[in-house]
Amino acid sequence: MSLFNKLRFAAFFSVILLMSFMTPAKKIKVYLVGDSTMSVKLISKYPETGWGMPFAIFFDESVTVDNRAQNGRSTKSFITEGRWKSVTDSLNAGDYVFIQFGHNDEVKTKKTYTTEDEFKTNLEKYVSETLKVRAFPILITPVARRSFDANGNVQESHQVYSEIVRNVAGKMNVPLIDLDKESMALLQKMGVENSKLLFNKLEPGQHPNYPAGVDDNTHFNEYGARRMAELVLAELKKLNLELAARVVKR
Repeated sequence: MSLFNKLRFAAFFSVILLMSFMTPAKKIKVYLVGDSTMSVKLISKYPETGWGMPFAIFFDESVTVDNRAQNGRSTKSFITEGRWKSVTDSLNAGDYVFIQFGHNDEVKTKKTYTTEDEFKTNLEKYVSETLKVRAFPILITPVARRSFDANGNVQESHQVYSEIVRNVAGKMNVPLIDLDKESMALLQKMGVENSKLLFNKLEPGQHPNYPAGVDDNTHFNEYGARRMAELVLAELKKLNLELAARVVKR
């Protein structure tokens, strides 16, 4: 056999050997549970966008994101409506569950209101039932509302309920993404006027879905949702979880 053929066969078998060690990445499913700041929106509500929508496109093909977040839900109503059970019925070992509530839990005038103790108990339920099937819960503090004082300082939106999320994460030793803190920092950096660019704010006649206009300091437009998703992804990378290695640049 000529030297050329020997080298060719050696290269061929090297490729075969290398391929034998290359196994496809294990499939990962990510569930998002939370409220309107995270949820998928109806076309009739565009350009309002939940941060879970752009979040889903930042992963490679081995990751599937199942966004179960719903407008107006609290930790309590998400359970009583059977939405959490539908997640746990589908949950498998190795899955991830991103849990972000608080906006609707903390408002005493809403039917979805939960007391501080109830909020804590509900979060513990989400975490323990996720861990029970050897899946990975990630607690997220509620994303900040756009609120500034007269001096241009961003105001706390969820001080009490965010602290409960932090405490539960610490007590149960599960990962925490402090989106309240990170989003407040982003709002402060952008300032009173530029931060408006993140939210669903339209003048009358500017969009057919909002003929009378809209002035929303809670829900995001497409740009704002992407910025919030990027904050979550940046914090995810700091947690050193397997899922973070599946994030790709878009």
